[in-house]
Amino acid sequence: MNKKVVVISIIFVVLDQLIKLIITNNLYLGETLKIIPNFFDITKVHNYGAAWSMFSGNVIILAIIGIIALIFIYSFFVYKKDLHKLEIITYSLLLGGIIGNLIDRIVLGYVVDYLSFNIFGYMFPVFNLADMGIVISVLLIIIMSIQEEIKCKKLK
Repeated sequence: MNKKVVVISIIFVVLDQLIKLIITNNLYLGETLKIIPNFFDITKVHNYGAAWSMFSGNVIILAIIGIIALIFIYSFFVYKKDLHKLEIITYSLLLGGIIGNLIDRIVLGYVVDYLSFNIFGYMFPVFNLADMGIVISVLLIIIMSIQEEIKCKKLK
């Protein structure tokens, strides 16, 4: 067991769930708080699917996929591995993000999203902290993989 990954993941999940609780208790569904006009709002949305509401209405399937992903990632990339700092942070964000959204799916039947951006007139799909953790960690995994590939090619 990699204790650092577990602890950081738990902290991330608690933060994610706390923010979602605040949003849920203080905004009505669809209500928007303007933070930075024409750029950033907080809007309470229920997402019944995955990213961009894909697979909407398939809560059980999405929950099962989330559980399988957790088991796979932890078993093959975290458990009994000697991880460096960036890997610890990366896998903590990934696992914490998956768990945060999985809790919503299992308990509520949907994921609470609230971060809304208007980027040059494009209304980006509303997302949450857990989503950010997943996306950032995937980008970090890609960067680390490319760096490792470059390193291996230099050694040949």
